[in-house]
Amino acid sequence: MSTRFLQLHTLTSYPASLLNRDDAGFAKRIQFGGAVRTRVSSQCLKRHWRTADDDHALDRIEIEGGAVPMAVRSRRTFETYVYQPLVDSNVPKDIAEAICHGMLEEVLGESKKAKAAKKKAQDDGEKAEGDADVRTKQVTVIGRPEVDYLLQVAEELATEATDAKAAKEATKKRLKDKAFRANLRRIGAGLDAALFGRMTTGDMLARSDAAIHVAHAFTVHEGQFETDYFSAIDDLQDAQETGSGHINTAELASGLFYEYVVVDVPLLVSNLTGCVRRDWQSADPDGRQLAGDVVQRLIHLMATISPGAKLGSTAPYAHAHLVLVEAGNSQPRTLANAFLDPVPRRGALNGAFKALDEHLADLEGMYGATTTRRLAAMGPVDLLQTAPQGHPRGSVAEVAEWAAQQVRG
Repeated sequence: MSTRFLQLHTLTSYPASLLNRDDAGFAKRIQFGGAVRTRVSSQCLKRHWRTADDDHALDRIEIEGGAVPMAVRSRRTFETYVYQPLVDSNVPKDIAEAICHGMLEEVLGESKKAKAAKKKAQDDGEKAEGDADVRTKQVTVIGRPEVDYLLQVAEELATEATDAKAAKEATKKRLKDKAFRANLRRIGAGLDAALFGRMTTGDMLARSDAAIHVAHAFTVHEGQFETDYFSAIDDLQDAQETGSGHINTAELASGLFYEYVVVDVPLLVSNLTGCVRRDWQSADPDGRQLAGDVVQRLIHLMATISPGAKLGSTAPYAHAHLVLVEAGNSQPRTLANAFLDPVPRRGALNGAFKALDEHLADLEGMYGATTTRRLAAMGPVDLLQTAPQGHPRGSVAEVAEWAAQQVRG
């Protein structure tokens, strides 16, 4: 039977750094096992993987001789990719605005409250708040193919428009057409939306459920925090002046972090190919190949791409000490509970390897061996007896290739 789920685990150590901070500027935290741990949010991790610019970057995957299309995440999508191109091609601004507003209402939906407020403002002879603004109130996730199609339709509508009111009415009528809706749904939401999902406020854009599930990373031991006092000296101050030009503090943390990701392979193939989820094994082979490429790159990104604020003053770059990949068909289960009791800070890597291996042995003793595994690791690898499952340790590249083959079939 083909693999339904891939589970990816890493252990990565970071020295003095501020990988992910909260609204007050402190390192994010979480209580786990009665101890405070340093935490990195899944949103932070996903953003760094999505935007990575190296040999394994997701946007460097090629299909049909070109880069695989990504999604645009912004409040300014319609402003940048629809309104401005129309204006640049000499479409009157009021008509360009009207077309964009019609698209926003039909594609993303508009609440009854917003419609009532706009109607009241128009009845009062006022311009509704934001009426000249084609930005959305929230960040939207729209695929570049979808955006390009919307611009194409907008250009067609602009050539026929006589005034702003007529342009908006024509836009809404066109977008209600079944052919338009079918085309928009068929085009796709972009690679990153296919991987990490997107919510939609209207029924025009197809909702994409995340095929890749990302847990918050946390330290396997109690959190270790330090307040860093720093100052900036004014190089041009007078000789008699003392003191600094700026004084401040920042919180730094260090630790060994456990990361966990699940890949729902049938859903990933479905999102990338448009096939029904249950028919994923008979999907277009090119789609299975693309899904394998995604998994292969994701493993490299997890192992080598570091999140982090304060890059210039902490250089928070590290590679994983351990990459463990599991393939199976049963419901996934995290290995985070290996660290329910925090490992000692001294010898944290030894403690983490031992705890992880013992937890895997306990799971197999209770539930049986439900996955096949491949391991890449460095350090005290002799402590890993159950994790390798009899297979020799490989490199990250070898483990990533093995995982990709589980997807390609």
